[in-house]
Amino acid sequence: MGKSIYVGNLSYSSTEDELRELFEQFGEVHSARVISDRETGKSRGFGFVEMASVDAELAIESVNGTVFAGRTLRVNEARPREPRPPRRW
Repeated sequence: MGKSIYVGNLSYSSTEDELRELFEQFGEVHSARVISDRETGKSRGFGFVEMASVDAELAIESVNGTVFAGRTLRVNEARPREPRPPRRW
């Protein structure tokens, strides 16, 4: 089973391919996503990587605190998303 990794403080110009390439050094990457704003389509400065659990632990330890595209990354195991109240229009 895979583990989801949170990657924070990404450069706003970072792509999903660059994120995947960064984590592939530590094992097979199942998916890499840079989260973008719904309205503007611009990066929100964070993303998620899905990897095998064994590889994910090494990747978290190795990448956390490193500089990537000029920014110091914050990397840890992703927490489940908390439910949010429905939006009212």
